[in-house]
Formats: sequence, structure tokens, C-alpha cells
Amino acid sequence: MSARRTAALIGAPTDVGAADRGASMGPEALRVAGLVDALRGRDLEVIDQGNLNGPGNPWQPPQDGYRHLRETVVWNQRVHDSVYGELQGGRLPILLGGDHCLAIGSISAVARHCREQGRKLRVLWLDAHADFNTRELSPSGNVHGMPVACLCGFGPRELTSIGGQTPAIEPASVKQIGIRSVDPGERRFVHEQGLDVFDMRHIDELGMRATMEQALAGVDRDTHLHVSFDVDFLDPEIAPGVGTRVRGGPTYREAQLCMEMIADTRRLASLDVVELNPAFDVRNSTAVLAVDLIESLFGKSTLVRRAVWTRPTRKAHVAAHS
Repeated sequence: MSARRTAALIGAPTDVGAADRGASMGPEALRVAGLVDALRGRDLEVIDQGNLNGPGNPWQPPQDGYRHLRETVVWNQRVHDSVYGELQGGRLPILLGGDHCLAIGSISAVARHCREQGRKLRVLWLDAHADFNTRELSPSGNVHGMPVACLCGFGPRELTSIGGQTPAIEPASVKQIGIRSVDPGERRFVHEQGLDVFDMRHIDELGMRATMEQALAGVDRDTHLHVSFDVDFLDPEIAPGVGTRVRGGPTYREAQLCMEMIADTRRLASLDVVELNPAFDVRNSTAVLAVDLIESLFGKSTLVRRAVWTRPTRKAHVAAHS
């Protein structure tokens, strides 16, 4: 019998990178929704490391194209150090955000760990947004719209170098799923860099099963699979508790299938859960839904199933649609 895995919860209660305040309350909302007990119910040992400390949100306009860059750097460095420490200790880190700028620190730590262990990295970016802006392209300067670009080396040195290597990852390591909001300049940049984007049109045309088969193609025993789950990935009809709602996202069943197929790989080794904003939620329903989906990500299903893998039917790269 294999040893039980240990998951380490890391709260990062900040919204310094976001367009709206409130994501700083996300970690506690997930805890209140029963995350710890849900994970223990999936046969995981769970260590809740509490919340990281960092600077407050000064709520200032952009400077040199970035809002709150100093504060964003401090938070991401602390996230990096904590996530990296958990990986070094053999634990599965679960980052509880906080806004999505925190993925810079989280994924930089995962990429560093993979380089040192000689493992491949696959990042599944579940999001309504591509988050591939730069200061030249961003209409707002909010860093939560820039983390994928920063991880790929396009951004301020203070953020692109956090994991000790620039870029931390290559665009080919990232598969984006559920995208439906991309800024005009960002759309061109995504295409130029060859980012794999499985947008909502792709899901509408081929279905979630074929989409996930393509996004997971090539994942094997030597792959560290990281999921960066922005709660606005979900349709706002079922998940109102986010700051940047975009209609037309995955339904409950589509989201469940996505999570279950990730679980079937048995390669999930780190996780971000970000952008949950209780200020916009209804009786914590979005947090409860997020916990439900996280359970599926760790193997909850109606029946015991054996994963069945098929060869993708078309090339995985799909440029973002207008």
C-alpha cells in the first residue's frame, strides 16, 4: 500500500494584484467551506500552515505600468519560499489565494523544484482570462492579469527572477482551459508566443472530454502536474463570488469532468486556488462549490473508474478566438 500523501495549505490573503478588493478573504472562506475535512476525506494528511503575512493593499494607481509592484513582489517572494519549502519536504502545496498574481511565486517555486529534480512540468491554467498581459498591453496595470507573461519572462525583473531562472517556464509548459476574455493586444501576444489556449469555443465545439485529453497529452510518470485554478474559470451563474465575472464559462458538470480527468492522471502535485472573492459571493456558495471541485480534483467520483486515454484527434494548439 502506498503511503498517504500530505497536503500543506498555504494562505496568502492579499488582493494587491486585483481589480477589486475582497480576494484577501478567500483563504478563510475556503476553510469555512470545509476544505480541510474535504481533503482528509480524500485520504490525504492535511497540514494547515496558516496564512502568510505581507504588506497591505495601498489601493494606488499604476506607476510605470504596474499597480502595487513593490507589494506584489513581497507577496510572491513569500509564496515562492513557502511553496518551495513544502515541495522540498515532500508535501503537496495548496496555495489559497488571494488574487492570481500569486501564481508567479507559486509556479516559480514549482519550476525550480522540477529543475532540481529533473522532472517535466505541466501547468493547467483554469481561468476565464489568459493573464498574458505586459505593462505595455495591460489597460489597467493590475498584475493579476500578467502572471503567465511574467512566468514566461515578460515582466519586471523583480517578478521574472523570483525562482532563480528567467524565464521560469516556457509557454509550451502551459495549457490554458476555459479562456473567454483576452485583451486585443494580449491576443496578438498570445499568438506570437505560441501559447496553447483551449478557449470556450474550443470546448463548445469539441467538448470538455476531448479538450482535457489534448491538454493532458504527454503527461506521464515523470511529469509534475500543477493546476492553477482561478475560480472565475467557472460560469458566474454557478460561481458569483469572483471579482472579474465573465459569462459563458464551464457548467458544473463540465467543471467536474475537467477535475475528474485531472485526478485520473494521478500526477497532480501542486495546486493554486485563487480569486475567490467573498465580497461578491452569496452565502459562501462559491467557496462551497470550489471545495466540491477540489474534492473531485483529488479523486472523488460517483464510481471507481479506471482512466482510459485516447490519442488526441487534433493538434493541441488553438489560438484564442475573438
